[in-house]
Amino acid sequence: MSHKNLASGKANIIVTGAAGFIGANLCQQLVSNNHIIGIDNFITGKESNIDLLLQNPNFEFIRHDITQPLDLKKFPELKKFQVVVQGIQAIYNLACPTSPKDHEQYAMEIIGANSAGVINMLELALQYQSIFIHTSSQHVYGHALDAQPVKEDYLGLVDSIDSRSAYDEGKRFAETIIASYQRKFKINTKIARVFTTFGPKMAIKDGRAVPDFIIHALNNKDLIVYGNEQTENTFCYVDDVIDGLIKLAQSDLSQPVNLGHYEKHKLKDVAELIIKMTNSKAKIVYQDPDWHAASYNIPDITMAKERLGWFPLVGLEEGLKKTIEFMQINMRLYEV
Repeated sequence: MSHKNLASGKANIIVTGAAGFIGANLCQQLVSNNHIIGIDNFITGKESNIDLLLQNPNFEFIRHDITQPLDLKKFPELKKFQVVVQGIQAIYNLACPTSPKDHEQYAMEIIGANSAGVINMLELALQYQSIFIHTSSQHVYGHALDAQPVKEDYLGLVDSIDSRSAYDEGKRFAETIIASYQRKFKINTKIARVFTTFGPKMAIKDGRAVPDFIIHALNNKDLIVYGNEQTENTFCYVDDVIDGLIKLAQSDLSQPVNLGHYEKHKLKDVAELIIKMTNSKAKIVYQDPDWHAASYNIPDITMAKERLGWFPLVGLEEGLKKTIEFMQINMRLYEV
């Protein structure tokens, strides 16, 4: 799982949003075979997510807001990676507040990350002729009620002015910017439309089912299902998504590709499984979805299978076991 190495033995790779959930797990996967420059401004990312990485000589962290231009020559700590000579081989762009509950509070930051932030990182990719891998979202499809499972050619049904629009339309606009740079400057860009993902290092109280279910179950509090007994979603373990991002980076695929799990699960069943796995006394309660509740789309992953040779390998129960173990060990990070 490494990028093509240089004469120095390791590629130089930037990961923006490095202190976030997927970003931190991606850095952990890449750092053994590459030099990683992690970038985050800690709006929603957490330093605890990269504590171990900060001790790794192959990892350097820069606290920076990507809505501002980034000049790598201004950071003496990057000299050891010989960026001036070796350049940057890949940029994984994951910088954007993603929590459904953040969409109003951080609307301006989300808009900035998906516009100026994307442009600044593309300019860096242009400067160093890097591969640019962007994590887009299933939410570019909006509420795809008539098109489940959703294929990449579905054009989406998104409200441009509602409370979620900074994120949903922001992700759509980011793809527009990337496609325009690709056409005009012929740079090597990739777009991954990531569906519901779970695993260690997820934030709690963000309106996401799995981590909130687990923390409530561990504390014997009611598990809240936003919806009813029939509400379904898919759940892809983070290691599988990271494997997909790396395979995408190393592929010749330039059009957007779905990364997510194809199996549907009732939220009720997931909640019951977590209660059972944690020996919890918690009960399940149902609430009408808040304004922030995301649409639950099911991905068609035919393109990922055929073009990337990618397929999610971690089942729901195995992924939940790993996530529960992480959260139990790190309960101090999850004080409620």
